[in-house]
Amino acid sequence: MDEKLAAKLLDELRNGTISELRVKKEDFPTFRNVLVKQNDFKHFRGIAQRGGDVIYHYQEKPRS
Repeated sequence: MDEKLAAKLLDELRNGTISELRVKKEDFPTFRNVLVKQNDFKHFRGIAQRGGDVIYHYQEKPRS
């Protein structure tokens, strides 16, 4: 995964085109670099999975 793809996937998640996004363990560092730069960063919720993957959802209400 490159940063351009990560940004595209975040936009799709934000717009509701996709309901969840699974990020593989090996793609996480690149993905996170793009994620933390988002203005609505706190709206994205990641749930760690066994094996190192993370599933992200977009929430209307930001996490605290």
